Amino acid sequence: MALHSISSVASRSRLPASSVLLAQRTGRNGSISVSTSIISWSSTANYVRLQEGAAAFLRPLVTKHSNKRAGVVRCATIEEIEAEKSVIERDAKDRMEKTIETVRGSFNAVRTGRANPAMLDRIEVEYYGSPVSLKSIAQISTPDGSSLLVQPYDKSSLKAVEKAIVSSDIGLTPNNDGEVIRLSIPQLTSDRRKELSKVVAKLTEEGKVAVRNIRRDAIKAYEKLQKEKKLSEDNVKDLSSDLQKVTDEYMKKIESMQKQKEKELLTV
Repeated sequence: MALHSISSVASRSRLPASSVLLAQRTGRNGSISVSTSIISWSSTANYVRLQEGAAAFLRPLVTKHSNKRAGVVRCATIEEIEAEKSVIERDAKDRMEKTIETVRGSFNAVRTGRANPAMLDRIEVEYYGSPVSLKSIAQISTPDGSSLLVQPYDKSSLKAVEKAIVSSDIGLTPNNDGEVIRLSIPQLTSDRRKELSKVVAKLTEEGKVAVRNIRRDAIKAYEKLQKEKKLSEDNVKDLSSDLQKVTDEYMKKIESMQKQKEKELLTV
């Protein structure tokens, strides 16, 4: 029986010649038989595993890399993980700082017995069809401890400024003389001081809730990194503990501002 060439077997099996193994066997009667085996192989670095039945061995192999590469899953580096942690921490602190500024602005808007330009910080004026901050279109001063003077840069806006003050919740009556607007700050009654103390307490609690929500969002971001196998459970616990310390610091800042504002309200 004539031997089949490797190329002819490969042609019939539609495989490259390098994937076909020809085995020549001699029978008892002297006849020669040829069998073919398909070799499966997988490469690791510059080695290839050849398998025929149960037999397997390794030998160095130089291969040419194909232009078509399989998808590769790349793990995040330590630097990338640290960068993600830093972003979360920085974002939390920035948002807490903004919360402090918001609470401070709200406290300033709560009037006490003394004149303070910050009392008008939250007033917006309809100016040429757009709402703008009063302090951006007018100069606000305190001639004495019991009055405010509002002088618009554009005198044509006096009516709009007067309307905005009347519509606000500061409880002051503007006096428009055609040039400037004067606001007299009446002394607070005992009942009014108590009411304003409750307002301050409410604003304080709102600020604390905002800080707690920021802490919650940061912890969720850490837990997301844990699910992605970038942080361990212990890492998340340590980071959450550090974040709680930062949260406590901002809580104390809010409480300190509250005490200062209540002190102003009680001062006659």
